[in-house]
Amino acid sequence: MLDIITQNLLSPVVLFFVLGIIASVFKSDLKFPKGLSETLSIYLLIAIGLKGGIELSNYSFDTVIQPIIGTLFLGITTPILTLIILRFTMKMDSANAIGLAATYGSVSIVTYGAAITFLGNQGTSYESFMNAMVVLMEIPAILVALCVYGAIKNAKQQPFVLHQKVGIVATAPSAFVNKEVLKESLFSKSVLLLVGSLSIGLVVGKDSLPVIQPLFIDLYNSFLLLFLLNMGIMAGERLDLIKEHDFKLVVFGICVPLIFGVLGILVGSATGLSLGGVTLMGVLAASASYIAAPAALKTSVPDANPSIYLGLALGITFPFNLIFGIPILFSIAQWIW
Repeated sequence: MLDIITQNLLSPVVLFFVLGIIASVFKSDLKFPKGLSETLSIYLLIAIGLKGGIELSNYSFDTVIQPIIGTLFLGITTPILTLIILRFTMKMDSANAIGLAATYGSVSIVTYGAAITFLGNQGTSYESFMNAMVVLMEIPAILVALCVYGAIKNAKQQPFVLHQKVGIVATAPSAFVNKEVLKESLFSKSVLLLVGSLSIGLVVGKDSLPVIQPLFIDLYNSFLLLFLLNMGIMAGERLDLIKEHDFKLVVFGICVPLIFGVLGILVGSATGLSLGGVTLMGVLAASASYIAAPAALKTSVPDANPSIYLGLALGITFPFNLIFGIPILFSIAQWIW
């Protein structure tokens, strides 16, 4: 495992990320223009969606149904487990617990991209339809967390009604589903681009490769390096935010992703994926969103503190996964698979 970690540490993906952290820590004037940062984010979302859709078009429904079920299971289970851990073990308030549940139940597209590069360096193949699983796991976690938040919020505003005969607490269905929250989640930039690009790739299929490949496939790793340089700068700026909060959060940001990663590996194994596919399922479960989930939380859960869910995801979990998490999960996947 040490050799794998060392090899990962010396990969261009990790080194550019570390360069960004160094620039931030030493107060360098290196900054990405906001427009360029936004462009790189949009590019990665479209590239992953298109590749997933094109590859998914090559498979029958029977081939992908089990991985899809496993992915949806993880997308629903991980935010619920996060809520339970934070509320009952760490006694965190509901708003911030829900913020972290959405963040850690959802996925980091860049971590997934780095894992693909890592597998390529290891010479390990994977099911190309795994790109589609990124989209499937992105949405449920956000919806679960926001629906729980809506239920708690409405419960405070509306008194519970006890059933006269059996004593069951009843609430209106609207307590769990808020149309505006659903709309914001489904049509947020990240989800819209991922789902839209996946759908387009699925419709046009491999016949569109001559048009798509030069920009969205051949140049993908190069754009990823630029994006990770920017992510390193942003992560370095948020390291101080973590110090303001309890050390238990730092432990959470490292240990919980590994636990979820092992759960993802077990689910991937149960659905019959290859070693590469199992590893990617584990990485998806272990990663934390700092694009789609924070965008939804910003407007839908204003009581949640961004310095907690964004700082923890980007300042602790993302660099840990990038440097150590991916090779550790790959080694665990080798052992289990």
